[in-house]
Amino acid sequence: MSETGTTSTSATPKPGDNNPSGGSGNALVTQQGRTSIADSVVTKIAGIGAREVAGVHDMGRGASRAFGALKERIPVGTGPSVSQGVSVEVGERQAAVDLDIVVEYGVSIPDVANAVRQNVIKRVEGMTGLEVAEVNISVDDVYLGEEESDEPAEPRVQ
Repeated sequence: MSETGTTSTSATPKPGDNNPSGGSGNALVTQQGRTSIADSVVTKIAGIGAREVAGVHDMGRGASRAFGALKERIPVGTGPSVSQGVSVEVGERQAAVDLDIVVEYGVSIPDVANAVRQNVIKRVEGMTGLEVAEVNISVDDVYLGEEESDEPAEPRVQ
């Protein structure tokens, strides 16, 4: 990884290595030039890939989710950050992804985690050509539905 947070590869391409689906072959260095992919790009792809899976309610730990919810209410901006709850390590040919997710109540956590892992691998490898070495998932909370209402709760005693 370079000091600017971008990654490039120096592997010598072999015939048939221009596989656009990634994983088995590396199309980042060709005879025509080199492609560098910023860590932030891999982070966004992984975040979007994780959010595509049914059963994932939100991403990030408690404090970052609270900050993200506050940020969403500000009219200027583009909405929730797709990189919230995602961290990556990108090497020359591989990437490792760590995700913090919130699942919906009632879903099978192992099934959701496996679906997230497979979708993130598919998206990152397909879009970047990097091999995803691992996807670590931390389930930090369970979403139970709208817990807070705008009306104050009635007191239990008068």
